[in-house]
Amino acid sequence: MNADQSTSTAALKTFTVAELARRVGGDLQGDGKAAISGVNSLEDAKPTDITFISSPQYARQWNQSKAGSTVVTRKLQPMFSQDGDSRPLIFVADAEIAMIHLLELFETPEIAPDLGVHPSAVVHPSAKIGRQVHIGPHVSIDQSAVIGDGVVLHGGVRIYANVQIGAGSILHGNTVVRERCVIGRGVILHQNVSIGADGFGYRPDPTGRGLLKVPHIGNVILEDGVEIGSNSCVDRAKFGSTIVGAGTKIDNICQIAHNCRIGRCCVIAGCAGISGSVTIGDGVQMGGMVGIIDHINIGSGARLGAMCFVMRDIPAGQSVLGYPADDGQTVLRQWASVRKLPGLLRPLSRHIEASKP
Repeated sequence: MNADQSTSTAALKTFTVAELARRVGGDLQGDGKAAISGVNSLEDAKPTDITFISSPQYARQWNQSKAGSTVVTRKLQPMFSQDGDSRPLIFVADAEIAMIHLLELFETPEIAPDLGVHPSAVVHPSAKIGRQVHIGPHVSIDQSAVIGDGVVLHGGVRIYANVQIGAGSILHGNTVVRERCVIGRGVILHQNVSIGADGFGYRPDPTGRGLLKVPHIGNVILEDGVEIGSNSCVDRAKFGSTIVGAGTKIDNICQIAHNCRIGRCCVIAGCAGISGSVTIGDGVQMGGMVGIIDHINIGSGARLGAMCFVMRDIPAGQSVLGYPADDGQTVLRQWASVRKLPGLLRPLSRHIEASKP
């Protein structure tokens, strides 16, 4: 099955452009009777698809697109003309936000395990299981665990003893939640996530016989609405709790070390590595492959550019870049200066050569 066949198979819903305009609260320009059965990019869209345009760069590509319609950020309206193009347009305050609503309309429901407990699942007699749960094949739930109402545990999920999982949370295949960890309401953990593994702590053995492992007797708390991507790890605290605040979203292959405290509604992109005892405020945005050394404080609203390496505290609201991370504007000026160096050094090299005996 090719990509077009796969997309058309998934597209089970059809709306007129006029209906979509009402759904996203937009202003319709043109005939709204055309039927739309999918969402796609400008480049790949078919006449039955709708797309979105949020910048002048993409507005200039509209004439080459085969899409049947598009939502457009309203400030770009002067760039659009009906001359020779009768396709309907929907103008909105923010096309990217409208696109979220369109995707929700066309989204096919996620397939969950059957309601109830699969026969191959193993549930300890002391575990408390809520109502309307979906517990899939080969799930394991240990003693005194508490599973809230409407929780979905996909195949192979492993829940250790005394874990609490809040109502409506979804744990995808092979996710592991270790003992005493607390998962809030509406949390989504994608496949192979690890919650509550031991923190990475060792000290040299005074006897000279290798390393002493530091016990980690705390837990992890994921507050309501947290979402964590595939293969990411959140380690338990040495004592107390490693905490991820409500509404925070963490991408794939991220490492959150022991005793970190991450605020509410943060966004952490893929391959970020956060060392132990880092404190992160609310609303922090962190690019891919960011590294943060231990015991650093990141203020609320800070923005950390991709691949930067943070070795000092970052004040609230500051944007940083680079290795080591520094004020974004300062680093951009440094990079610009470095690019000029070859031109500056060339005359100096000629002068040095000319002055040689």
